[in-house]
Amino acid sequence: MVAIPITRAIAIDSDELVETFTRSAGPGGQHVNTTDSAVLLRFDVAACPTLPDAVKHRLALLAGSRMTRDGVLVLRSEGSRSQLLNRQEVRTRLIDLIREATIVPKKRRPTKPTRASQVRRVDGKVRRSAVKAGRGKPRD
Repeated sequence: MVAIPITRAIAIDSDELVETFTRSAGPGGQHVNTTDSAVLLRFDVAACPTLPDAVKHRLALLAGSRMTRDGVLVLRSEGSRSQLLNRQEVRTRLIDLIREATIVPKKRRPTKPTRASQVRRVDGKVRRSAVKAGRGKPRD
């Protein structure tokens, strides 16, 4: 039971991660046909006791289709020929995703454009209109 640090306050147990290994797709010749180098990592977000509910919710939004209906996050890595490198890469992606979910987005405060910016916008439109009007056929 090794704790994987995410932030100062959040760490997940490595026992909560389920890794399965399969054959990678794509080119690779005989090597790809004989080794199980692709890694499929499953992490049950809904059952994780160390993640706050707000982080779980943001993680579900960030994960999108990678999250099942049961709240299990599924990540796959098959970019390398090495199983070890694929394991490291998929764990790094999981940690980055959880770290991103811990960031609370700032609330947007709607503002009105300033009077000067409105004037600049209208002046630009008037100038552009004059340029386009000058492209017409000359009057006799």
